[in-house]
Amino acid sequence: MNTIKTIAARAFLISAGAIFYINPAWALLPIQHWTEPSGAQVYLVESPVIPMVDVQIDFDAGSRRDPAGQSGLASAVANMASKGVMAAGGDAALHENALGEAWADLGASFEANADRDALHYTLRSLTDPALLDKAARLAARQIGEPSWPADVWPRDRARWAASLKEADTRPGTVAAHAFAAAVYGSHPYGARTTEETLQRIGVADMQAFHQRHIAACRAKVSIVGAVTRAQAQTLVATLLARLPASADCATPLPPVGEISALTAPAEQDIPFASAQAHVLIGQPGFARRDPDFIALLVGNHILGGGGFVSRLTNEVREKRGLSYSVYSYFAAGLHAGAFTVGLQTRPDQAREAVQVSRDVIARFVAEGPTEAELRAAKDNLIGGFALRIDSNKKLLGNVANIAWNDLPLTYLDDWTKKVEALTVADVRAAMARKLQPGRMVTVVVGGQR
Repeated sequence: MNTIKTIAARAFLISAGAIFYINPAWALLPIQHWTEPSGAQVYLVESPVIPMVDVQIDFDAGSRRDPAGQSGLASAVANMASKGVMAAGGDAALHENALGEAWADLGASFEANADRDALHYTLRSLTDPALLDKAARLAARQIGEPSWPADVWPRDRARWAASLKEADTRPGTVAAHAFAAAVYGSHPYGARTTEETLQRIGVADMQAFHQRHIAACRAKVSIVGAVTRAQAQTLVATLLARLPASADCATPLPPVGEISALTAPAEQDIPFASAQAHVLIGQPGFARRDPDFIALLVGNHILGGGGFVSRLTNEVREKRGLSYSVYSYFAAGLHAGAFTVGLQTRPDQAREAVQVSRDVIARFVAEGPTEAELRAAKDNLIGGFALRIDSNKKLLGNVANIAWNDLPLTYLDDWTKKVEALTVADVRAAMARKLQPGRMVTVVVGGQR
């Protein structure tokens, strides 16, 4: 073990020094893609400058797969990955604390989390063979052989429920829940995890969910780091080796329905004793793989995503002083994640702030940006592109995005060219195709009636 720690310390010093020599042309490094015999799809970027590798393994096991009445199940499965592993294949069982110590000894890290669309496992390790093999084998046990300790889940469930209860005392949480319910309706994107839904989740439910969704043939594996394709293949095989070979991968997971478009505007004015009124305005947006994505990214940057230079900030904050901060964004996913405009304001100013925001949205959708606004947005986004890929971890996120959404392997190489090629007409048409200002949801929590 001392030898491993010595290797880890030496490799860490090498990697720390190498940070100052990161290749600025990472976007030009090719993404290699292949399918393993197990069915796992692999996406690799060889980045040899730092002796480190980052891995993300994604499964279609996000909260959109939670059964009705058991919202929170996917997140519970991810959470339990760190609570212990079973004894198997000659390896002794490890409890929660022992796992933490094992990762500390390796100088590596492993995490699991679930979002709306996917359950993610992430590994970061130095690439020294003595370390990487041990890290991969330990990660494989957490992916494939969690111990599901029955005494741990009630403890964590109680903590989670207490956290949810506390969050519900905040106006921002109340607004977010009401907004999601109004925008998504009965779609899983709008499902809310509560103390009641957590009480319906047991260890057996987590085991069944894991068995159904976490299989090698369903994995999308993204890798960035100092490994060759041959080394990456060995790494992937090791990481997925503890998953059962008998998973029913011939049967696809059932489809999840799409989000219904809003047919009429809706307003909710929710009383709340708060110094600030919380305002959310929006509608279902679009899926991440939509061909309009880049035009909408640029359009939203001008509308409300560009901070102090956005139209919403200029009209709501600078001209009228109605809010310190106002923003807009598209939460694109496998389904049409919400378009959202958000702000906080004095309760007596809420109505005016809402009206001004609606007017700005409607005018922008009708007219589009000016040439000057488009030029400034292009310069800002293209100039900041390098910051999106200036570390292995950031590049991994981009590669995983390409893998998960079936984007072209040249997506990063083409990104700046596509942004530069956009015209005012392109942006205006894309925003008009996606946004319906007259049919949006408005939620105000704590406003003055």
